[in-house]
Order: sequence, then C-alpha cells, then structure tokens
Amino acid sequence: MVEETKKEEEKRIEVKKEEMSEKEKRVRALTKLYYSNPLVQKELIEFSSGREVVPRYFEGFGRRPDMIQYASDIMGLVNKGATSFHSSEEIWMDPLSLATDMTPQQVKDLRKSWDLLIDVDSPFFDCSKIATELLIAALEQHGIKNYGLKFSGSKGMHIIVSGKAFPDEYEGIKMKEAFPEWPRAISEFLMSHIKREYNSRVGMILGEKEVLARTKLKKEDLNKTVCKNCGSDAKLALIIRYLCPMCGMKLNRKEVKSPNRKIRCLSGKCGGLLDVEESKEYYFCENCKDFENEKISLDSDKNPEMFEQFREIPAEEIANLDLVLVAPRHLFRMPYSLHEKTALASVVILKEELKNFNLMDADPLKAKFRKYMPNNEKDEARRLLSAALEWKKNRAVIEKDNDSKKYGENRVYDEIKVTGVTEDMFPEAIKKLMKGLQEGKKRGLFILINFLRCLNFSEDYVNIKVKEWNEKNEPPLKEGYIKSQIEWTFRQKKKIMPPNYANANFYKDLGLIEKLPDAKNPIVEVLRNMRRAGKL
Repeated sequence: MVEETKKEEEKRIEVKKEEMSEKEKRVRALTKLYYSNPLVQKELIEFSSGREVVPRYFEGFGRRPDMIQYASDIMGLVNKGATSFHSSEEIWMDPLSLATDMTPQQVKDLRKSWDLLIDVDSPFFDCSKIATELLIAALEQHGIKNYGLKFSGSKGMHIIVSGKAFPDEYEGIKMKEAFPEWPRAISEFLMSHIKREYNSRVGMILGEKEVLARTKLKKEDLNKTVCKNCGSDAKLALIIRYLCPMCGMKLNRKEVKSPNRKIRCLSGKCGGLLDVEESKEYYFCENCKDFENEKISLDSDKNPEMFEQFREIPAEEIANLDLVLVAPRHLFRMPYSLHEKTALASVVILKEELKNFNLMDADPLKAKFRKYMPNNEKDEARRLLSAALEWKKNRAVIEKDNDSKKYGENRVYDEIKVTGVTEDMFPEAIKKLMKGLQEGKKRGLFILINFLRCLNFSEDYVNIKVKEWNEKNEPPLKEGYIKSQIEWTFRQKKKIMPPNYANANFYKDLGLIEKLPDAKNPIVEVLRNMRRAGKL
C-alpha cells in the first residue's frame, strides 16, 4: 500500500512537470513573436536608458549586471530563452560597472538618479484597482500632475514618478543619495494617507462572506475599536464584579487575566472566597493615561466617548504597497514586458481607463503602445516629499514615545544590549522561516538577516545560519546575492528591525503566520520572552 502511494506521488510529480513544460513552451513560442514587434522593442529600449536591465528565463533571472541598447540585444536574449525583462528603479552612470562587492559609497557615486516606483500588489485585482485609484488621487492632492501607470502583468499596478520631479537637494541631502530613504518614506506615507478610505471602499464592494473567504481573517478581526485620543488600536479586557457570600462585600477589578482564580475576601474579619457576580468587557489604551488619574490607563468604562467602534477590512490584508521594491538594485517588470505566469503584457494604461480595465486588455497581441515615463516638471514632487518626510519624523517620535511608555525611558530598543539569546527563544514565525521557503526567498532573507543582527549575533554566525537556511530553500538563492545582502546589512551603522507582523507582504504572504501574534514584531516577542524569564 505504501509502495502504491509512493508511485502515485511520483506520477503526479511527472504529470506536473509535463504540464509546466507545455506552459513554458507556449510562453516561449509567444515571446519570439511578441518581442519581434518593433513597437515593443522601441518601448523597452527607451525605458532602459541608464538602467540595469536583467532578463528572466522563465525559471530564473539572467546574469547581473546587464543592459540593453538595441533591438538586436533584445532578440539575442529572447533567442537564448528570455521570457521577460526587468529593470532597476535607479538610473546609473554605467550600469555595467555595478558589482555585488561595492561599498555603499561606491554605489552612491555610481547612481545618477532614481524614479519613484509604487507597486500596488494584491492577490485580488479589483482591490488593486481601488488602491491605485486612491494613490493617484493622493499624488494629485500633493502636487503631482504627471505620473505613469501600468498593469503589472498579473494582479497589480505600477505607478511611476520621474526622478526629475524631485529637488536636487532637500534639507542638506542630495537627491541621488536619498535612495531608498525618500521613496520608502513616500510609499509608507501614501499608504497611511489612503488606508481609511481604502478600507471603506473595499468594504462596500466585498461582503463579509467574500472577505472571509478571500483572506484568513475571522469575523472578530473585522471589528475595530480605536482610542480617539491617539488613534491607536484599543485593547480588550474584563471588569469583574466579585461578591463575598459570607459577608456580602463587593469588589470590582479591571484587566483580570484569570477571572476563574479564587480571591479571598479583603474584609479583615472574613475569610471567605469571592464569587464572580458579573463580568463585562471594556477597552483600554496602552498609550494614554486617564485624564484624572495618570496611574491608570484611559478606558471605555470611565470615558466611553474616547473610544470609537467601527467595522473595518484591514488594507494590509487585501492590498499592499510592496516596500520590498524600494531597495538598492531591486528590479521590477519593465513596461510591455510579458509575465511568465499569465502570458499577459505589462501594458501602460491611462487614468481614465483604470476603472474598466480588465485582464483581457493586457492581451500581448492587442496591446496599445504608450510612453510609460511621465514628463515631470522640476520640483513637482517637492510638496509630496516634504509631507512624507514630516510624517515620517512625527511617526518616529510617536513610536519612540510609545516604546518609552511601554518599557520606560531606558528601555527603547536601540538602548537594549541583548545577549544570551538562543534559538529556542525564537518566535514560531522565525522557526518556521528557518525550515526553508519555495517562494518569497528574498523577503525571507531580509527578515532573517535583520532579525539575527538586531539580536547582536555576529556576522560569522549570521553567515552560517543563513547558509544553512538557504540549503533548505527550493531552489536556493545564489550565494553571491546572499553574501552581498549580509555585507550590506552589517555595513549600516543603525540596525534595521525586521518587518512588523502586520506587514502582510512578509509573514502572512510567506505562510509563516495564520493570525497576528500578540507582539508587534519578532524582536519585541523575543525581548518580551526574555523579560518574563528574568534574562533581561
């Protein structure tokens, strides 16, 4: 019986390989016809000027660095098996001079400019369109008159603003040296700007059943209660009313973690055990104190007017801004490049076409050809940049203040000297990650490297653990890529926290968690466990 099961499994694997092979044959047959079109070649060549361009050969990317200048370059790569073309957001003096062992300063010296590329990535195309529409409106509200919009080739959209729109220098920082800090701040700011409206719009088109079917959310996850004083999510707790059956004394207690635990009567002459007479839920804010008594938290029992309840579909559960794209030498699909999984083209569309755009409009043999790169005016993005950087500063102050309230002034993360962490203390998400990945390996690498570095593991240890992890990946990442990422991380003066659990681009999308843990971040989870164990 075991032998039969094994043979059936081997047969299924062979059938899958044959199916993949047929799909690959169809895509490869399409590529030669499609990329021989002079209009496709023209768009690829014009957009590639000054960029690193890397072909994908269905199963993986080609060598780096590389670039294209002529139609013969494109067809030469296609004849070798290239199915799509990917380019950098950054504009280089000489893309072919790039190397994985370059120092950050050498990279800055070689970088000529960069473009703002916002990737709206959702597993649901209708939600991607809503997010894109709101992002475009947000850009226009902040003075951006010109932008390029294209279909990603799968289920998302790419919005681009030319580097020409940004000031050459702002607050003493040169534009060409402000990558990825400026575009990352702008992406985060825009996501925050549209979040509430996006949640409302998605909630209007999706019923509760469909939302729950599309995601791993539960009904209770759709109900939100926030503190109106600071805007933070409120925490749920219990108020327990106790009664002593012997002397009749009554006692109210808040934030009771174990309501079933027996409590002795507080009356000096009575030795009875209190019974639970009544219990009710209430909300409290971890960040705000009661207006009259600063020793206790602000709560809905005493100040119900300071808490707002509403039904919300979290944006991060449905559509995201993929901040992974905002990274040095990261590549994105070029305009009019094909997509291997869908065989659709990454076509450029107009704002007016967005609402009614459907996947059939990306048929590569029926594509309309338009220029993707917008002709931005000088300093067109100054107001957007100013608003984003100011928002980023304020957010950093709020987060630091929240950390100070939670852990005390001397317990802010950067000041904690973490030592003695062992692998058994790692959160479940990290333990699951370390078993290897089939997809999303670069994101997994980003999590793992920064998680280990923030816990003060040595560079040698990180190299060893990452190598062990990579051997479990199917297929593994290239050693040169891993080496460059570790070296770059350890060259930074400041440690970079791994992404928060709420960032659906990472843990949920990689299958590392099913629901959000109580802790905000895997580092916070480790520190919390160490404090409970008296090791911190």
